[in-house]
Amino acid sequence: MENNRANQGAKTGYHHGDLRNALITAGVDLATDGGPARVVLREAARRAGVSATAAYRHFAGQGELLFAVKIQAQQMLADAMERVAVAVPGADGPGVTAERRLAAIGRGYVGFALEQPGLFRTAFSHSLPAGEGEGEDAGWGGVTPPADSPQYRSYNLLTEALDELVATGRMPAPNRPGAEAAAWSTAHGLAMLLIDGPMNRLPDADRDAVIERAIDTIVAGLLAPR
Repeated sequence: MENNRANQGAKTGYHHGDLRNALITAGVDLATDGGPARVVLREAARRAGVSATAAYRHFAGQGELLFAVKIQAQQMLADAMERVAVAVPGADGPGVTAERRLAAIGRGYVGFALEQPGLFRTAFSHSLPAGEGEGEDAGWGGVTPPADSPQYRSYNLLTEALDELVATGRMPAPNRPGAEAAAWSTAHGLAMLLIDGPMNRLPDADRDAVIERAIDTIVAGLLAPR
């Protein structure tokens, strides 16, 4: 009975033009459970209570659905980073505040990976957008400013934090070029070691100490005078 009601609700939503969003929501749930490999269009259709044929009216294939779910996961990652950054207490000076914000963004990034490993893996999965024959990141190498797109919001948050450090005089201007790549690669590498590498066996206290040491090292390296 409950399944029938859920299916009827999903189909009613479809008639109101909501099926695409329902499929993406189902895809996000699948990614949460098992990462990008679980994002299957037919399974998303089943969870949304519609036929695979109906799903294919909105997504040409699994790659398109995965791309949409990937963007959602990136948005959720950026939201998590912002929540941690907003919670940072104010400091006596704008430079110290900017430094604390950068550290908080890093903690938010790694924290999201630990809390939502399936979504984190999906956020950085290889997927195909509609009508494209190659990955959506093909034109961006990760070290120059990306397009203003939701899938790059977490990167742009990092860019803004680094610019603020320079503007407040906390980070020497010569340290600014390439700072995104240095900070991002360190935080991302740590996150992957914690969720998919040997560090996933660390006790909570040791894991938290490793995160703090890594974040402190990133920040100290960026602020060091040349």
